[in-house]
Amino acid sequence: MIEDKDFNGIYFLEPTPQISNFTREEFENCTFTNCILSNSDFSNSTFRDCEFKDCDLSLTKLKNTGFNNVSFVNCKLLGLNFSDCNSFLLSMNFKNCLLKMAIFYKVSLKNTSFQNCEMQEIDFSESDLTNATFDSCNLDKAVFDHTNLEKVDFTTSYNLSIDPERNRIRKASFSINNVLGLLSKYDINID
Repeated sequence: MIEDKDFNGIYFLEPTPQISNFTREEFENCTFTNCILSNSDFSNSTFRDCEFKDCDLSLTKLKNTGFNNVSFVNCKLLGLNFSDCNSFLLSMNFKNCLLKMAIFYKVSLKNTSFQNCEMQEIDFSESDLTNATFDSCNLDKAVFDHTNLEKVDFTTSYNLSIDPERNRIRKASFSINNVLGLLSKYDINID
């Protein structure tokens, strides 16, 4: 187990003296800052009470990866398949992140906070987002299909399109500006 370490400026293409491999490792209370970890393999690893700041984790493999109380701040997370993660105690938060083409299919994201994130072409199909917050997020082409969106706060987000007949939206919050995204499937004109 690797505990209480700060990793700064790692460009992970090969094993380093600090980290020989990301697979099957346990990280607790660690901080990763300005690290290029794209195309890494986090399979079967666990990150507990960790923070990633200003990191690139694009296309990282997440097979059976555990993220328990993990924060991503100013990170580039392109094409990540979070549905491959270990669902036990899964809890993450995202702030100022680029999360394009990520997959959260059937992932439980209750109480997750997404702040000021670019989230284009995200797949939230069949996921549980109960009580999640999308604060100032761009949700252009995000897919919500049979998704639990109860008590989700979308009031400051934009470019969203949600079919109320295919998703659970009870007590979700929308602004007047983004409520039109609930009607887009009807192809109607509203002035």
